[in-house]
Amino acid sequence: MELVPAIDLRGGRAVRLLRGAFDRETPANESPLELGRRFAAAGARRLHVVDLDGARDGVAANRAVLRALAAARDLEIQAGGGLRTSVDVELVLADGAARAVVGSVAVESPVTLADWLRRFGPERIVAALDVRVGQDGTPRLATHGWQRDSTATLWEKAAQLTELGLRHALCTDIGRDGALEGPNLALYRECVGRFSALAWQASGGVRDAADLAALAGTGVAAAISGRALIEERISLREFAPFLPAA
Repeated sequence: MELVPAIDLRGGRAVRLLRGAFDRETPANESPLELGRRFAAAGARRLHVVDLDGARDGVAANRAVLRALAAARDLEIQAGGGLRTSVDVELVLADGAARAVVGSVAVESPVTLADWLRRFGPERIVAALDVRVGQDGTPRLATHGWQRDSTATLWEKAAQLTELGLRHALCTDIGRDGALEGPNLALYRECVGRFSALAWQASGGVRDAADLAALAGTGVAAAISGRALIEERISLREFAPFLPAA
């Protein structure tokens, strides 16, 4: 399993939200470029970048930051947030991202996503399947920067998208995002068990190296972590085993 550091962008700054709430924002002490350099120096190979303004408003607002991160050539970037048209995907790839992360379209318009998989290639598209887990344990999808809830379940959508040729899926448990309460291991274990053909990326709740080891045991391909790494809650020695270039 590979550890992929994450940077959330809002107004050109690196920030963290608690459970996706825009009114619960904490700015990072470092700039996005400084964070990228720190992660690369630690041995990270990839970087997950989210344009929070784009996710909420549907209009990319942090392209200059993405271009600067890509120009540094330190990390392979997967970027998302508000990618709702083919032009949006073209632009984020042109700005230097190796992969485009698509959420709302993946949930609401699978036919469009299938077209993008054919057009850009399945290695360049990641479907963001972000969920709120109900009291009955069912993971239901959320879209538009987590501001809208869907009636579709994660299992229904994953089955549909797998048939359409999807290879990479990023699943965030919204209730744990930025909360440092530990990842939803049962959720990710079930993701891999039900859909082993997908390369799953797990996001939400990572606190420490023990969480990373536990996630590796679920069979996910990657773990996304933002706050724990930005705040240096995990030491270089602890997370080095999960970084390809450490």
